[in-house]
Formats: sequence, structure tokens, C-alpha cells
Amino acid sequence: LASEHLEVLRLWCLRVGVAGAAWWTQAMVSPASQAAADARGRAERPQSAAASRIIGISLQEAQQILNVSNLNPEEIQKNYDHLFKVNDKSVGGSFYLQSKVVRAKERLDEELRIQAKGDKEKGRKAET
Repeated sequence: LASEHLEVLRLWCLRVGVAGAAWWTQAMVSPASQAAADARGRAERPQSAAASRIIGISLQEAQQILNVSNLNPEEIQKNYDHLFKVNDKSVGGSFYLQSKVVRAKERLDEELRIQAKGDKEKGRKAET
């Protein structure tokens, strides 16, 4: 696309908010980076890999963005709150980075949900 078209798309995304940021982020993913994300996804469990594809960010990348090494909900929330606040556009931050922080939090929350569901299923199997 020509640079003026990209600028129009960028402005539209900013106008529609987070949904636009998600679309913009996904639209700007190069085929090579998508292939790398797919390769990382194949190394994950099936449910986890599906979540990576749907949200558009791998578990490993989400952990790197939020600077967490394990899935501790309190640490995730603390780091998310800090990074979301410092990347707020009103304080000179970057909407793009803020949207990456949001996607990372969504991905980690989904992984926590998948793990909780797996633990619950294991508990049911142990009872029988």
C-alpha cells in the first residue's frame, strides 16, 4: 500500500480504538513473523496453540512483553497495570505499545483459564 493509504488506515484504527489497534497490529504482521509464530504455536499444547493463533500472540511473547517468567496472576496484573499506565498516550506513551500490552495480558489470562480448566478436569478424573 502507498504511504498515504497506510496513514489513512492508521488514523482509522486510532479512531475506532482498541479493536482498530488489534486489526492494525494483525494487518501489519509480515508473513515471515506469522510463520515464526505458527512454528512457536506448534510447540505448545493444542489448546494453548489455538489461543496463540486466535489472540495473535504466543505465550512466550506475552510473557516477554509483561516481563513475567511464570504464570502468577498477581505479578501479571501488577506488570500489566504499570506498562498500560506508562504507555498511555496522554503521558507521551505509545498506543501501539499499549495495545501490545493489552494483547499480552489477554493471552496470559487465556493461558491461566486453560490451565485452570485442565486442573479441574484432572481433579474429576482423579475422583472416578
